[in-house]
Amino acid sequence: MMRKFICTRDQINLKCVLLGGQCFRWKEIAPNEYAGVFAGGFWTLIQNDDHIVYKRVPSTDSDEESLFNYLRMDENLIEYYEKWSSSDPTFQKSAKKFKGIRMLRQEPVENILSFICSSNNNITRISSMVENMCSLYGENISGTPYFAFPNIESLMGAKVEEELKKAKFGYRAKFIRQTAEKIVQLGGNKWIDKLKIMDYISAKKELMLLPGVGPKVADCICLMSLEHLEAVPVDTHVFQIACQNYLPHLKKYKTVTDRVYNEIGDYFRSLFKVNAGWAHTVLFLDDLKNFKGYDSNNDQMDSKISSKRRKKC
Repeated sequence: MMRKFICTRDQINLKCVLLGGQCFRWKEIAPNEYAGVFAGGFWTLIQNDDHIVYKRVPSTDSDEESLFNYLRMDENLIEYYEKWSSSDPTFQKSAKKFKGIRMLRQEPVENILSFICSSNNNITRISSMVENMCSLYGENISGTPYFAFPNIESLMGAKVEEELKKAKFGYRAKFIRQTAEKIVQLGGNKWIDKLKIMDYISAKKELMLLPGVGPKVADCICLMSLEHLEAVPVDTHVFQIACQNYLPHLKKYKTVTDRVYNEIGDYFRSLFKVNAGWAHTVLFLDDLKNFKGYDSNNDQMDSKISSKRRKKC
């Protein structure tokens, strides 16, 4: 059964939030209609101007609560945009085109292993790898051809690494297996829960103990699933934004060194405070060439969003 809740596009823009590189299990199956998997269920979301229609298979009594939590609807985005706009005229300009950008509240293990797949990769390829991982090791979602994300124990062992290599995961196969084993060794869910209550810097250092997790991937995980919204993942797009609009002296650098990476992150944290990573996501979307021409006021683009729009963290 389809249900709905009142919500304008200014409060959340599903196209940008679900297809903008935060996660890899959503597809636009029709204009303004999205299908994806989270919280062990298969979801359909349809965005209208003043409400969102949704359905979960299998349905539960807590569907609306789960969806609100995932979309972070408990936070006052309009107030955030006002604060960020008053702090930065560049943000104010981007905010006029990209309204309703929220950070998803993702499940940490899925977030970690998905972003390990993202290294030197594009959206289509990452999405395919994550779906393959789910179909190989996840449980089938009853009544659908889709699979939930695997539990961490099912991704351990040499056999998993070999199977993932055969599935064309390349060097990431080893990192996925080793990271699954390392998470269990560190304490599994208890360790992950501890990361959420640590300070941001400590949590980032802990994440970098995992094979295949460097500073950028660690910041993606901190931002997207561990409630450290001050984390600022710095890739070439964010480096270019910083050089052009905020830190012109960095133009002399050809690559993002550790020093440059930290300087950019610290600058955005000083500008946007505790939600710096969330604010930077709006700027990031405005910089993507395949979102050029996009206007959330009428939800139009000059062309379709390309699946190769960005090499991920």
